Amino acid sequence: MSIKHHLSDELLVEYAAGHLAEGWSIAVACHLAMCPDCRARLALAEAAGGAVIDTIAPVAGPANAWERMRARLDDAPRQVAPPIARKRPAHAVIPEPLRSYVGDIDALKWRSIGTAHQVLIPTGDRETQVRLLRIPAGKPVPEHSHGGRELTLVLTGSFHDEVDHFGPGDIEEADGELTHQPVADKSEDCICLAVTDAPLRFSSRLVRLVQPFLGI
Repeated sequence: MSIKHHLSDELLVEYAAGHLAEGWSIAVACHLAMCPDCRARLALAEAAGGAVIDTIAPVAGPANAWERMRARLDDAPRQVAPPIARKRPAHAVIPEPLRSYVGDIDALKWRSIGTAHQVLIPTGDRETQVRLLRIPAGKPVPEHSHGGRELTLVLTGSFHDEVDHFGPGDIEEADGELTHQPVADKSEDCICLAVTDAPLRFSSRLVRLVQPFLGI
């Protein structure tokens, strides 16, 4: 796997510090599972953060701090992965931690959104929306810009847009300044993990009219 498009330093540092919302963290963790270069960069970021913490003088906390922490752990909901009836190894397409959210890719129920298909992924995060997106080979998704940040991680297949060509493991970070129209390569369908924090802004008036029904 030859990965050309990597995580930004900003995202890596936020992830290392534990400041990212759940949706962003899923995308970053999945890219890290596919990219040894970014895993090495993360180790450096964590080491730098640890060095900074070592310079901070300790401060005494409440006397019951440990009991309060144990109570929070006991009350925390436990996520259980859905049962997986494997037809092929899910990790061939879906890395952890995403696999724990969606299970077997062959059992997913895709919903049509025009030329493409999606599966919404529920999380406990109200800040972001997480979805799997399948673009049929050779087909485009409607041209759009963004109301906020969008992370798109290619899991299998590939696509190209006004920025570059993106293959398995590549991640594209977009914001409100980018208008693009991703097109899947003709060789196979492209399956991506897409995370957004605001609705997309479509160039087509017709797509904008049906956007509320498509959930994008």
